[in-house]
Amino acid sequence: MKLPFQIDLCGKVAVVTGGGGVLCSEFARALAACGAKVAILDLRKEAADAAAEAIRAEGYEAIGVAANVLQKESLEAAREEILAAYGTCDILLNGAGGNHPKGTTGTEYYSLGDEDREEIVSFFDLDPDSVGFVFNLNFLGTLLPTQVFAKDLVKKEDAVILNVSSMNAFCPLTKIPAYSGAKAAISNFTQWLAVHFSKVGVRVNAIAPGFFATNQNKALLFNPDGSLTPRSDKILSQTPMNRFGTPDELIGTLLWLCDKNSSGFVTGIVVPVDGGFSAYSGV
Repeated sequence: MKLPFQIDLCGKVAVVTGGGGVLCSEFARALAACGAKVAILDLRKEAADAAAEAIRAEGYEAIGVAANVLQKESLEAAREEILAAYGTCDILLNGAGGNHPKGTTGTEYYSLGDEDREEIVSFFDLDPDSVGFVFNLNFLGTLLPTQVFAKDLVKKEDAVILNVSSMNAFCPLTKIPAYSGAKAAISNFTQWLAVHFSKVGVRVNAIAPGFFATNQNKALLFNPDGSLTPRSDKILSQTPMNRFGTPDELIGTLLWLCDKNSSGFVTGIVVPVDGGFSAYSGV
């Protein structure tokens, strides 16, 4: 993997949750390319193994580990597996998260009678269990891995926790109230945890990606013929750089926040990587 600059993470052990996904697998590759031994955690063992195998094929160190970020026992078992393979964690990247269709409204704006239309999910139809699942996956899915792996981090020098927030945390997007609320909680928790761990030398920060074109959101952003969907047109109209980001454009921020020489006095911040989306008022 060719990096825009080199950060020395040799001797570090990095744990990446949600590491089988598009963005987090790129994060894992970047950390490994800087010399870290990377443990890729994912609910789907096959996805974790595939991401780790791709990293090893480039000559770096990585293992895939099955873990459910909503089950502390599963995370404890993953920690023991990582301890046996690599030792204790130095960098924890909490990347696991996601949304659920039943926590999403079918329209951007409510119209009288929407709740009686069978073809859409209105605000009044939102399923509490699905909303709870989204919140738990994102917030508890960050808190629980931190509880498990920070037991080692607090005993080390220059330890780092990096969370993944979102543009939704700065300004909620239409249709996805559960996901927006959950990511706002991540940003708040990042600041809280940074203060809480400040006396033991653990730095805690977050990246807030804007809109990135990946396989996971391809259907949302593009029509089958490759043209932009109406939602994409709205997104780009509010993004001053007038394009979607690419996963590699998150790497510089990731490595900066993980490197003590570059960001040793930086903790408790949420960094937008969004093409100017959060800075634009729309006029």
